[in-house]
Amino acid sequence: MTRLYPLKFSPILKERVWGGDSIKKRLGKDHEGDAIIGESWELSGVQDDISYISNGFLEGNDINDLVETYLGDLVGDSVYERYGNEFPLLIKILDIKESLSLQIHPDDETAYERHDCYGKTECWYILEASPDAKIYLGLNRKLTAQEFYDKCNDETVTDVLNVIKPIPGDIIYIKPGTLHAATGGILVAEVQQVSDVTYRVYDWGREHNPQTAREMHIDLAIDCIDYEKLDTSKFIFKEGKADNPYFTINRVVVKESYSNASYRYSSFIIYLCTEGEATIINGNISEKIKRGEVILIPAQMGEFKINGDCTLLEITAKGEERTVQQ
Repeated sequence: MTRLYPLKFSPILKERVWGGDSIKKRLGKDHEGDAIIGESWELSGVQDDISYISNGFLEGNDINDLVETYLGDLVGDSVYERYGNEFPLLIKILDIKESLSLQIHPDDETAYERHDCYGKTECWYILEASPDAKIYLGLNRKLTAQEFYDKCNDETVTDVLNVIKPIPGDIIYIKPGTLHAATGGILVAEVQQVSDVTYRVYDWGREHNPQTAREMHIDLAIDCIDYEKLDTSKFIFKEGKADNPYFTINRVVVKESYSNASYRYSSFIIYLCTEGEATIINGNISEKIKRGEVILIPAQMGEFKINGDCTLLEITAKGEERTVQQ
């Protein structure tokens, strides 16, 4: 079998009512027409939105086909044991110009039962934020389900939400069941489980206008919401590192050169460039990466070097935990 190499992907652009023009103007991702783009899916194994390789001899193949062909050589043996032929992570760029709906995501158990898919644990890495930007995260006091339902209906729900001022470089950890929304001009790199299940519970009045109304899911969300008061300090990470049961994120600042090897991990490595640009070199193969792009380092690729002046998010997946025989 031909040796694997650093893989790049064609972005999947998504029109969203809350989006803007930063994905095109700030990150240079081309799209036709005047559509309002809110999301660029950089690497996805979600059915009907699967990413295709854009470089090398595997160009034109989709990521899940590669997992099925290369197995643990691509994703790592323990990751393959946990997820099988489905690539386990979804990487997005979000351009939140207008108000993102107040929403939650279900956990694995609920998502499997209702939608036959994974739940959605995610982290937001703040790339840019305007002075007026806000992120709403969790409740500022304990509520009952009925109190929350009433506040969504009378449009006073923001009174009971924590408000965060986003700062570039922050990582915000969003657990399933956590209410969240955002507004005011934020560019976000999102790392999450491979799931697109979202329950909208409030849409800033757009739900009452036939021209802007989108499907709401408060009936599905009501028994999934965490109604406890949330201490936001436990979910905002300032040091460029985040860890949860599904993936890890580590910010890497490259000055001239950075060396690494895939065998140091039991996973593939995704590099998402947040600033600058670089060249990734593996043997006689080199691939460039610039701001807003991702590249996938296969688990069996071995030693490589990153040359340039850039900041990267180094993202790895977590596989099945192994118990040691005594």
